[in-house]
Amino acid sequence: MPKSPARAPLPGRALRMAMATVLALASAGASAAPDAATADPITRFLVERGLGDGLIGQVRDRASELVLTAMNFLGAPYRRGGQSEDQGFDCSGFTRYIFERSIGLVLPRRVDEQATAPGLSSVRRDDLRPGDLVFFNTLRRSFSHVGIYVGEGKFIHSPKSGAVVRVEDMTLGYWARRFTGARRAADASAPLAGVDANPQPGAPTAPSAASIASYLP
Repeated sequence: MPKSPARAPLPGRALRMAMATVLALASAGASAAPDAATADPITRFLVERGLGDGLIGQVRDRASELVLTAMNFLGAPYRRGGQSEDQGFDCSGFTRYIFERSIGLVLPRRVDEQATAPGLSSVRRDDLRPGDLVFFNTLRRSFSHVGIYVGEGKFIHSPKSGAVVRVEDMTLGYWARRFTGARRAADASAPLAGVDANPQPGAPTAPSAASIASYLP
């Protein structure tokens, strides 16, 4: 069966604009879920998927910028040894690229080295926050796969040959059984900066919910 063509990453500016709406609601102390009928496409998608309340309440610091950067590459192709937009990504190449680009932290190249890297602290499963690295045993090694937690039991990663960067539910059987730990960067807890919660008139519109639906569980 022929492989499906790889999908281009979502435009970063448009995605950040959409998620800025979520950040604005959080900073305003909104306690109720957004109205799915009037919310922007990305917020509406999160609400319809049952992710709205949790993500709105959690993305309040630089970890949110880290997650936004990662989400910009939904659909980017997997490539063994890849660690850039041009090459594609393997799992640790993806996390390394996102952490350096979003918070300026240069992680080691290999999964097992990322799990023991200086500047990262161990995190319990029940204390996960968006932006945490999550590790799995997929090759009979404790730390053989890595992704980035995005909230509500979901993580984003570059999974395997022939696949693309996508979001998956780590509470489901395969990933739940193979979870081996999580790490948090101190920089991810710093105040958020550089997100424009009030984009100027005429700026690009956000991508539709349908444009990202196939990359999420």
